[in-house]
Amino acid sequence: MTAQAEAAAMSDDASALDRRVAYLETVRGLGRPQRNLGYLACLAGVMMVILARFRLGGEPWLLWGGAGVIAVGWGLFVYAVLARLAWVRAHPFDPNG
Repeated sequence: MTAQAEAAAMSDDASALDRRVAYLETVRGLGRPQRNLGYLACLAGVMMVILARFRLGGEPWLLWGGAGVIAVGWGLFVYAVLARLAWVRAHPFDPNG
């Protein structure tokens, strides 16, 4: 193999690697706001449950409200995962693209 052929193969590999890194960064960024909001909702729900259980003497409305907020947080997590899965299936990585 000549030096020019090796250089061309290396530049092709470098550009393919750059495209793959950009694709992976895009996939990682999908649903990030929903995941962060879900995390915060779960944290707020747990704090509500702890507050209701140990501070206010177990107020039932606050316990159920905290459980509902936790459920909403998990719903956001599931939504983010499914949205990412749908996007990846619709846009598979094409090394030649």
